[in-house]
Amino acid sequence: MVQGRCSAVAATVLLCCLLLHFEVAQSASFTVGGRGGWTFNAAAWPKRKRFKAGDTLVFNYNPSIHNVVAVNRAGYKSCKAPKGAKVFKSGKDQIKLKKGQNFFICNYIGHCRAGMKIAVTAA
Repeated sequence: MVQGRCSAVAATVLLCCLLLHFEVAQSASFTVGGRGGWTFNAAAWPKRKRFKAGDTLVFNYNPSIHNVVAVNRAGYKSCKAPKGAKVFKSGKDQIKLKKGQNFFICNYIGHCRAGMKIAVTAA
């Protein structure tokens, strides 16, 4: 009887590990802006794309003239990074999406207003 329970527990643990591995393996990577990278007029880039929580956005850009800032909805609409917002500046940033809405802007003067911002909803 004890051996049967141990086998059932082991099978359950194995099944959970396989499901977790399958979920991780199903995440996708998206290069923001495609070949052109993270640049002006990027706001339309997410349209007609399907994103899931765990997918990765890759932001390629020249770090001497751009950055990526993860903001909230208000920061996205106003083009102003709220206090404490996470700023990425490597030029090759990889950001994992969280479930729900994800907002990103470039906070160099005038860049966000010129369309260097995206809003992505991850299922």
